[in-house]
Amino acid sequence: MVRIELRLAAASDWIRVFDPRDGTLFIARSPAPTVGTAVRVDLVVGQGGPRVILRGTAITAREGGYVVAIGPNERVKVNYLNGYVRGGLLDLRERRRLPVRLPVTYGAVDGAQQTFSRDINEQGIFIVTETPLPEDSEVHLLLTIPGREQALSLTGMVQHTVVVEDEDVPGMGILFKIDDATQATLREVVDDLERRFLANDLPEALLE
Repeated sequence: MVRIELRLAAASDWIRVFDPRDGTLFIARSPAPTVGTAVRVDLVVGQGGPRVILRGTAITAREGGYVVAIGPNERVKVNYLNGYVRGGLLDLRERRRLPVRLPVTYGAVDGAQQTFSRDINEQGIFIVTETPLPEDSEVHLLLTIPGREQALSLTGMVQHTVVVEDEDVPGMGILFKIDDATQATLREVVDDLERRFLANDLPEALLE
């Protein structure tokens, strides 16, 4: 795998390097890796802005650089970047899906299972698992938050599932069913995570 760091001087530069028509990213540097090479792009937006790790495959050389096809598993991150570039993302809480990897323990048929999130907002979470619970199942989970001594205890309902055969990140999307006090705490947690994400202040392990 080729690992590169791509720094954009301004958020608007994302529009210049990313082509939404085919989900490709232009990397303005040479030499180009061999076609088919796996590429990890450590993208930093703006002056010390959010850092997003995007994985893909080098598909062609182009004058001044090469083109990377972003993997389908990265679309949540791409959607977040698109929203960030458009502006106003922090005011559109019902639409944001913060792409962070948080440790999660949840109750399954075979007992407690440990995994991690793919994304989260104050309404729900997507957790990664190859054996998702059936849709409409109620699930209890413990969410580990960096900087908090105790895990956050949450309950929710499985809204949709993704299996390995779907050629996407397998797992389940859970809609939270929590009281007002827990909802307020969760909103504070997500707001703080987002502030740290936008300030490039989260550990790399949470950006995988």
